[in-house]
Amino acid sequence: MLDVNFEFRRGILFIRLCGDLTKKTISQFDEMVTNLIRDNGIRNVVFNVSYLNKIDLKGTSRLFYNYELCKKNRGVSLLCCVDNNDIHKKIENTRLFQYMYDLNDELSAFNFIE
Repeated sequence: MLDVNFEFRRGILFIRLCGDLTKKTISQFDEMVTNLIRDNGIRNVVFNVSYLNKIDLKGTSRLFYNYELCKKNRGVSLLCCVDNNDIHKKIENTRLFQYMYDLNDELSAFNFIE
């Protein structure tokens, strides 16, 4: 199961993910997140993964896809609160950190974008 919470603040969409971002929840993620970013031309996105329990290759691929959407819209996409060691390793193994910066918290991400 995947829960998603949104907050739009000063041109930045904060997306808080809770639960699992896996093959089973990708369609739900696309309906709620990817379509929102693509259809509205959102430029700057911060993915807060502090409450994410599990991520797999499909999940990291989808985060990268959303990074590409933001880049196409001349914006940035960041990760924050990657505190879970298993999730950190999986994201690191896919080299996603080469594209999406990992910041400690939402305030750091906000300041980075500003």
